[in-house]
Amino acid sequence: MAAAVPPSTQPTGPAKRTRDAARTRAEILDVATEEFARLGFAGARVDEIAARMRTTKRMIYYYFGNKEQLFTAVLERAYTVIREEEQKLDVEHLDPVSAIRRLAELTFDHHEAHPAFIRLVSIENIHEAEHIASSPSLSSLSSPAIDVIARILDAGRADGVFTAEVDAVDLHAVISSFCFFRISNRHTFRTLFGRDLTEAPLREHYRTMLGDMVIAYLTSTPASTDRATSA
Repeated sequence: MAAAVPPSTQPTGPAKRTRDAARTRAEILDVATEEFARLGFAGARVDEIAARMRTTKRMIYYYFGNKEQLFTAVLERAYTVIREEEQKLDVEHLDPVSAIRRLAELTFDHHEAHPAFIRLVSIENIHEAEHIASSPSLSSLSSPAIDVIARILDAGRADGVFTAEVDAVDLHAVISSFCFFRISNRHTFRTLFGRDLTEAPLREHYRTMLGDMVIAYLTSTPASTDRATSA
């Protein structure tokens, strides 16, 4: 006689439908992310996304409303991934120099592991961030990395290690710029200069270089703004 499944483990109708809906939504976002990253917002077609999923455009619109809302949802998920990684960043036990290097490495690793994110951000910049601006969750989504950087900078200045006059947003921009450029411009850079910035043997070189540059700037002697005058 077959053992009965405990009532607590038996799936209920509403719970199962909720799980199915969440899975379907995630699958749509997976395919849509690939299409938007590959073809851009204008070039991607909801018909093609539906065809790849073996479903209908109507089903996609049931979950996301329209193409604009689908692209916005793709952006929301992409940004949420890196924000969640930033929230998990544990640097409280590190000295300021090691902490800022660890944060730079996190950004480097994330951008390398998520080239679609780089393409989506590039596409959204072409559209002047109109989809991000229309998203309540994205427009109000602050980066945990900014708060972490601010605390590290404060600790480094208190210890007398960091001397540069830079705020957390500017430092975040410097770190992100290097990591973003390495992925977004790898093809043009390779063609123009004969060097693949993403080539595996060079990975640790650039990962270390990023941390070295940031730390060298933060610990450097500030340049004097005084200018000698002659009679």
